Amino acid sequence: MAQLSAQLIDSRPLDSDWQDLCSRDDLVADSGVVAWVGGVQVALFYLPGSARGRQLYAVENRDPLSGANVIGRGIVGCLGGELVVAAPLYKQHFRLEDGACLEFPEQQLRVWPVRLRGDMVEIGSMA
Repeated sequence: MAQLSAQLIDSRPLDSDWQDLCSRDDLVADSGVVAWVGGVQVALFYLPGSARGRQLYAVENRDPLSGANVIGRGIVGCLGGELVVAAPLYKQHFRLEDGACLEFPEQQLRVWPVRLRGDMVEIGSMA
């Protein structure tokens, strides 16, 4: 029972839950690129100089306010100590860590676990 409980708390993907997404060479530093994952557009942000130690973030490309698939073209920055992407159309800010919108708390981007394994970028399944 304790083991099952631990599995429910730990939502990190198992190795079998990861899939290749792209090569490191496909990434653009301090910017976003977009890929299809399971029929959904995912915006992938590569921040190699991040002081937080984490370099990759994967969030939904669809802006929930406008309905347009544009998040991957947003400007990445820091706002209130949080790494964010500014949506290109209405300029609202989404935290890269969890997809939360700073201006409209009811708006949220889905997020995916993402990692570099060698020169390959891998994306994990959503919990």
